Amino acid sequence: MYVEVFVVAAIILFVYIYRKNTGNNSYKFIAKTVGSTYEKYSPYSFRVVREKAKELGQEYTSRQYFIQITVFGIVAAFVAYLYFYSIIWSIVYAVAAISFVPYLTYMRCKKAYSEFIFEQIQIYTTNVIMEYNTTQSFVKALEGVRDSGVLEDPILADIKEMIQMAYDNGTIDEAIRFMNEKYDYYVIKNMHQLFIQITREGSKDSGEALEGMLQDIDMLVESVYRDRIDRTNFYKQFITFGIALYFLVLLVQLLLGNESYLILLEDWYVIVLLHGVILINTYFLVTGIKYYHEDVGAE
Repeated sequence: MYVEVFVVAAIILFVYIYRKNTGNNSYKFIAKTVGSTYEKYSPYSFRVVREKAKELGQEYTSRQYFIQITVFGIVAAFVAYLYFYSIIWSIVYAVAAISFVPYLTYMRCKKAYSEFIFEQIQIYTTNVIMEYNTTQSFVKALEGVRDSGVLEDPILADIKEMIQMAYDNGTIDEAIRFMNEKYDYYVIKNMHQLFIQITREGSKDSGEALEGMLQDIDMLVESVYRDRIDRTNFYKQFITFGIALYFLVLLVQLLLGNESYLILLEDWYVIVLLHGVILINTYFLVTGIKYYHEDVGAE
């Protein structure tokens, strides 16, 4: 009885939302409402990475979010029903699956932002070295890169801050410390350390060292892009395998027979065991998704 009441209430709520927002697609209204609420209470870092993902064209549209939510809900409900033959558990797991959508959105945007930052770091280091070969001054090299138009915020804003620090202090030490702390890439730290040595010990025979640094940057970029390709191929196989694990319960039912399986469901410890299977497999999947989206371009 309670299940029927819940289902009817959900249908009534959907109809009310649809009728109230005549002229708009329901999925747009729902996505806009959820998005504005999440945006209001989300951390600043998420708002930054999501905005950059939008600029890069890697953020989902309202329709794509609606499709994602629908697929997650339907698949989770179907899997739960295969395990427990219970509408209640189907609804519970459907809601739980949909609740992961904001987390997946964050991970996807974070990956796009991380890739963008790494590309900007590559441009920053390469162009500073090239500018230095012309100007023979680290600060002038920074100014040349600043004015070249090849960089975007936040790296561009940080370079402006470095230049200001260098002029205020009369030394590049604090500016370099500022950049090293903000971007934990060894290519940046190595380049900055090289420039500190050149500044303190003179620029004699620095051309060979800077040329070697450019080669190191090229090798790093090549290895990072190769890692991205390997990760993508692994990720596709991993997701396919992870989803397939959920459906092993079908094999169990074929071996035992449907009637025998239903009898097993009457035991509480079998229910607990099945929940454990779902939760462990979900943890396995989420961990893999997190690995794929994190540390893109990290060294």
